[in-house]
Amino acid sequence: MAKLITGRAYVLGANIDTDQIIPAEHLVYSLSDEQESRQYGRFALSGVPPERAGLPAGGIGFISEEQWQSDYSIIVAGPNFGCGSSREHAPFALQKAGVRMVIAESYARIFYRNAVDGGFLVPYESMEPLNTRIRTGDMLEVNMAENRLFNASTLESFSLKAPGSVLPIIEAGGLFEYARQNGMIK
Repeated sequence: MAKLITGRAYVLGANIDTDQIIPAEHLVYSLSDEQESRQYGRFALSGVPPERAGLPAGGIGFISEEQWQSDYSIIVAGPNFGCGSSREHAPFALQKAGVRMVIAESYARIFYRNAVDGGFLVPYESMEPLNTRIRTGDMLEVNMAENRLFNASTLESFSLKAPGSVLPIIEAGGLFEYARQNGMIK
């Protein structure tokens, strides 16, 4: 995994739940069939009410109509991201949409574990409410070696909490792949 991740920010509010990340009506697609699983990316964040998404006036949603991937690869959110049901599909849907990282004030434990265990994306925690300091569309650079976020659009820099011991699991592609690589399972 690259130690420098760059991409456009998509800003969300507090308490974004798993049904907003991937609504239940879209849980009908195969996770293992590559063609079908693209649908998860297409419908990622489609349950977020417009007032909870930090879109500029006249801005497009997270994914343009009929697209499979978003122009936004870094989500910046408030506290309690991924609350709700224990839907493993939520971090999978974000990954399929092209999200490489979520930066939130805090996470629902089950979303955090699903993101790490599946190796879907890096869940960083912010040290302050960044969803009030960053705007949707800002170009961000996250230096994972230094746990620093740089907003190239505003020239501001922020410290992030180090992801700690979960990073090797994410880099391996998930818990099972990590266990295989480290001789814990065959």
